Amino acid sequence: MFNLAPVSVPDLSGKTVLVTGAGRGIGAHLVGLLVQNGAEVFAGINSNDREIEKDLLGGARVMPMDVCSDAQVDSALEQVTKRAGKLDVLVNNAGIISPIGHFMELGTPTLTRAFEVNVGGVHRVTRAALDLLKQSGGTIINAGTGAATTPMEGWTAYCCSKAGARMLTQMFALELKESGVKSFFIGIPPTDTAMQDAIRAAGLNPISKIPQKDLVHPDVPASVMAWLCSDEAKKLDEPLLDVRDAFFTEMMDLS
Repeated sequence: MFNLAPVSVPDLSGKTVLVTGAGRGIGAHLVGLLVQNGAEVFAGINSNDREIEKDLLGGARVMPMDVCSDAQVDSALEQVTKRAGKLDVLVNNAGIISPIGHFMELGTPTLTRAFEVNVGGVHRVTRAALDLLKQSGGTIINAGTGAATTPMEGWTAYCCSKAGARMLTQMFALELKESGVKSFFIGIPPTDTAMQDAIRAAGLNPISKIPQKDLVHPDVPASVMAWLCSDEAKKLDEPLLDVRDAFFTEMMDLS
């Protein structure tokens, strides 16, 4: 269904990168690629996550980081400052798709939980990291989705909160323009991660019907995000990107 492949990741030696939601899925694959290509990586994981893909996190500094906790976010940035003294790239990868359900079935407190993570978490971590990013003329990469612009049945919480994250990225780009900090929202196609298990179980829209074999391998979006960590990405001026953009697919070996 998706004819995509990983892009080649440039040498990232000398780069310091903080990745949230790094315990599994795309985040864990991203950490592995970053380490392989020479970056110093700080991997923020939710300590409540019981399915950590530890085999992908070797070589990274792993630390607890609930993006909804001021204390944990501040502690994580203190570790980055103490151990690295700088931060070149922040990858806001942490996100949730729950609750899945029709809007009329969702209580407002349940609905707003998605906003706390998918919008509030991005805002909280970025604000905490901003001084370091300004010092390095760094990059902010926010994990996105086509659901940010396309309504999908049963995904009220996800679509609306990711739409908020998309606009938040545009606000970062606007208000940080003079600082030298770049901001990107990278749309990610349906990918073979644990999130898809919940989607298939709910069975509420066409995405839930995609066979697992047709889902994108996590290394594909991870490689694009890793590429965005490089100096080459500084040439890009458009904050709204997608893994399926011709700019990226032309770098893929699709033979």
